[in-house]
Amino acid sequence: MDNDLNVLGEPLEECGTDPVTGFYRDGCCTSGPEDLGNHTVCAVMTAEFLAHQASIGNDLITPRPEWQFPGLNPGDRWCVVAARWLQSYRAGAPAPVVLASTHVRALETIPLDALRTHAVDVPHDPSSLT
Repeated sequence: MDNDLNVLGEPLEECGTDPVTGFYRDGCCTSGPEDLGNHTVCAVMTAEFLAHQASIGNDLITPRPEWQFPGLNPGDRWCVVAARWLQSYRAGAPAPVVLASTHVRALETIPLDALRTHAVDVPHDPSSLT
């Protein structure tokens, strides 16, 4: 992660460790050649985003231990696939984004203005996102 940058051109910050996120399960939205899905957007889960993702065939709620995937709840921070976030954005159901923790590679798929429009600081009490 030392050389990874976020969408603001600064060093990439941690996205989340409870649950541990990232393609490499290192808590960061780092990306490399193995990450064909581009899991680079640090998103804060909302009930609306999770429901939309489920409706398009991307179930982020059900645990999948074989992929080290715990299943997500509103308030969880997770490195989501850039194209999937963009689908929800276009459908009017985007998840809030932590720009400092979103890898610059997300810009290959999503315009920075779209990410900025939904940028948030994660609240101390994420239950407000349900």
